[in-house]
Amino acid sequence: MKTMARLQLPKLNTLSMVTLGFLMAVQLILGRFTVGNQFIRFGFAFLVMALVAKWFGPLWGIMTAAMIDLVGTLLSGGPFFIGFTLSAILSSFIYAALLYQRPVTWRRVIIAQVLIMLVVDLVLNTLWIAIMYHTAIWALLPIRILKQLIVTPIQILLLYPFLKSQVIQGIQERLS
Repeated sequence: MKTMARLQLPKLNTLSMVTLGFLMAVQLILGRFTVGNQFIRFGFAFLVMALVAKWFGPLWGIMTAAMIDLVGTLLSGGPFFIGFTLSAILSSFIYAALLYQRPVTWRRVIIAQVLIMLVVDLVLNTLWIAIMYHTAIWALLPIRILKQLIVTPIQILLLYPFLKSQVIQGIQERLS
């Protein structure tokens, strides 16, 4: 019985549920505004994913990431591929592992973004794109490595001040 209790999602009060729903909507909207093509894209939805993982933990973060990926695919009309859902889940888990109930530091943000860059963006997402578009992984890697060398520092420079902002910290205090 105790094992089952540990597997349950943490309970959310009304304010937390509304906040989580709002953040999901914001992430869906931000996910639609990306720059690039099918091989290289940059957007700002990662900020909200990190925030959800930080505020609500790994279980809610993972569930939210999966739901956002599914709903986002439905809204875009694009093809659904379970690999990208797994990538979203893993990214959220990495954020939660490093940020949930922990202080935001440059080190944690850098480690999170570098792990996501290496494991999710370079390995998994490149594999998913290669499978979907019948392209050789080795043909995709050079441009994806270049993209990540440009995008990852930008993401780090955006994520740290975003999570440390007084507005975000104030909302987090209200949710606690």
